[in-house]
Order: sequence, then structure tokens, then C-alpha cells
Amino acid sequence: MNERTCIVTRLGGEPERMIRFVVGPDSMVVPDLKRKLPGRGCWVTAERSHVEKAAAKNMFSRSFRQPVNVPPDLAGMVEGQLSSSALGALGLARKAGGLVTGSAKVDSAVRTNRCVAVLHAAEASADGIRKLAQARHAVEQAGGMPVAAYKLFSEAEMGLALGGTNVIHAAVLAGQTGEMVLKRLEALARYRGEDSAHGPSQADSDAGLETAKDME
Repeated sequence: MNERTCIVTRLGGEPERMIRFVVGPDSMVVPDLKRKLPGRGCWVTAERSHVEKAAAKNMFSRSFRQPVNVPPDLAGMVEGQLSSSALGALGLARKAGGLVTGSAKVDSAVRTNRCVAVLHAAEASADGIRKLAQARHAVEQAGGMPVAAYKLFSEAEMGLALGGTNVIHAAVLAGQTGEMVLKRLEALARYRGEDSAHGPSQADSDAGLETAKDME
């Protein structure tokens, strides 16, 4: 009963996996990530390719049944908002003690099964990613909680969000705050087409996870 229909695919989906759009006072299409803006809304599957297609094919006008103005880079605007939301959540987690940084602390959090996600900066070395991938795989093989891995932000972005410098690796610890952060990371990764879920992520692939497994 809570499903919404995507105007691009015409398929139903949960609101959490879709993006709501509304029309502003100036007839401009506005993304409503929190799904709280007033007025009639339309829904698009939360992937960049679908937002781009909706904008290019004039699907918003047809859905709203009126002429509307679409921002030149609506898909980029949505990605920026998702990125800001995820970085903001990371900052809150740090203040709440729900996040650790540094390869040694991250490795410890993974091996003691205390985290739900690992973050690697875009500048992270393949060797650093591979070592943490080994730790994640070992824990999961032993029946521990699966740990997602993401490479979504630059070192500068992570440092700014986490109040530090040279932030290359971080671990989001388990708990209520951690689950909130994980949802936002998953949303951004899914939008970019890099949904890691709890299996091997793009970050693992970049570092050669299969090699890491063979080394265990």
C-alpha cells in the first residue's frame, strides 16, 4: 500500500527507493528528498539514469499535466543533495561517537564485528582497501555481521565532514545512528549505480577482492 509508481519505468517501488518531485511556485521541478513538501508529487526510481531520462523526455510535464521548468542539471542537483545528506549524517555519527577513523581503528572495528559500513576515500590505496576487505570477508565467513564498503567521497570531503585531515578510512559503528548513516550511504551509492549492499563493493573490486580472498 505504500508503493509509488515511477514515471519512467512505470513500476511500483517503496518510497525509500524512489525520489519525489514537486512543482515550485515558479513552475520549476524541485526534488523532495524528505518527501514533505506540499503539493502533488511524482516519483522517479532513485537512480541517476532515470532522473536524467525523465528530464530529457519531458516526463515531468506529462506527469504533472502542466508545463514545467526542469533545472539544467536536475540529476546533478539530486546527487548533490544526496551527497550532502550522507556527509551530514557522517558528521553527526562522529559527534555521537558512532564512527572511527584510521586504518588500524577501522580494522579493529571490523574484526570485532562492531561496524556496519566501511568508507574509503577516493584517494585510498589499493593495498589499504584490500587489507580491510580481507578483514570484512574473514568476519563474514565466521558468521559475523556483514559489513558494506563504499568509496563515495574524496579525502577532502571526508575530512571536512569528520573534522580531521588525511581521513582515508572510516568505520560506521553499529547502532541507531549507524543505521541512519548506512541508509544514506546506500541511497547515494544506489543513485550513482554503485550499490554495494552487503556484498563486494566497487571499492573492493578496484582493489582486487578476489586476490584478497585467495591470500587468506
